[in-house]
Amino acid sequence: MRLALDEAAGAGADVPVGAVVLAPDGTTVLAAGHNEREAGGDPTAHAEVLAIRRAAERLGEWRLTGCTLVVTLEPCTMCAGAIVQSRVDRVVYGARDEKAGAAGSLWDVVRDRRLNHRPEVVEGVLADECAHLLTEFFRDR
Repeated sequence: MRLALDEAAGAGADVPVGAVVLAPDGTTVLAAGHNEREAGGDPTAHAEVLAIRRAAERLGEWRLTGCTLVVTLEPCTMCAGAIVQSRVDRVVYGARDEKAGAAGSLWDVVRDRRLNHRPEVVEGVLADECAHLLTEFFRDR
C-alpha cells in the first residue's frame, strides 16, 4: 500500500489515487498508475485501469490471474468491471468510497455472484493514511 500511496502523490491536479499490480508472487511490482483524467483528458484514466493496462502489457496477456491490485481508494464501478474482466485474483484497498465504491460499500460488483470471476477483497489497509491524502486534496479545492 505504501507504493500505491507514493503513486497517488504523483497525481498532480488529479484526485490522488494510486494503484499497483503485484505479480502472483505477491512482491514483484508489475505496474503502477495514478489518476490521469485531468492530465490526459481521458475519463477512463483511473489509477486502477491504468495499472491493469500496464500490467497486461508487461505480461503480454490480458488475464492477470494470480495478481493482486493494491489501490488507495475503493474502486468505482468502472474499475470494478475492469478488475473482474482482467481476472485479478485479489483487490486490496485503503479508504472506503461511500459515494461511488463498488467493492463493498455502495455496491459490490467485484463479488457479485452473477459474474464469472470474483476476486478476494481486503479492505482498510492503511485506510487513515489513504483517506487523509484525499481529504487534504479536496480541502485545498
